[in-house]
Amino acid sequence: MNIYRSVLLLLLGLIVFTGCSRSVDTALLSSDEHLKYAQELFNEEDYEKCLAEFQNIILQYPGSAVNDDAQYFLAFTYYKREEFLLAAYEFSKLIRDIPASQFVPDAQYMLAESYYNLSPDYQLDQTYTKKSIDEFQAFIDFFPVHPKVEDAEKKIHGMNLKLAKKEYNNAVIYEKMDYTKAALKYYTLVVNTYHDTEYAPKALYKKINLLIEKERKDEALKSIRSFLSRYPDAQDAMEVARLEAEFAKD
Repeated sequence: MNIYRSVLLLLLGLIVFTGCSRSVDTALLSSDEHLKYAQELFNEEDYEKCLAEFQNIILQYPGSAVNDDAQYFLAFTYYKREEFLLAAYEFSKLIRDIPASQFVPDAQYMLAESYYNLSPDYQLDQTYTKKSIDEFQAFIDFFPVHPKVEDAEKKIHGMNLKLAKKEYNNAVIYEKMDYTKAALKYYTLVVNTYHDTEYAPKALYKKINLLIEKERKDEALKSIRSFLSRYPDAQDAMEVARLEAEFAKD
């Protein structure tokens, strides 16, 4: 019985020792050591503790060499916790307050990425989608040789596709409700703003047919010629060419 009790006490001692081994008095650490400790917590995915440590470093060592490291990892910790609005705020703070930091290019990308993660389905409000596009575009403009530029371009295209789908569906709904002016407005918006998406030729084709239906022949013919010039290989190109031929007979 004494043996079992001794083993139990030993195990409890090990647990207590292990639990206390990560208790660090950061007041005894240099700024570099404090940052290293906080990064170790980050790597161990102890995000709650490392958040506090990165915040402490920012407050204790303003203007020091470790300040921008702490600011970047503070933002990245929020990102890892999927607190994307807070992450966006902290990434933007680094870009604004420490523009000479080596972390600025990655912070700009992660700022856009944070908004990207907040971008909802196309039916919903697209404010964060547009913010993400703007920030990815800023990333491409300022850091054109960064290895993540290609990824940023792909994400911009995907989000533009989402926005185009939303406006295209708005136009279809207005057309079904016989709100011709609104429908034409949104079809035109898709064609002019999202011309490099699959919804542009679809929108222009729908616009042509709506103009013909409303007997606005001059506008329809102009749109037909625009379609054949812009989208000669589109799915509806043959049908649009047929419509042009019919107009020529009149």
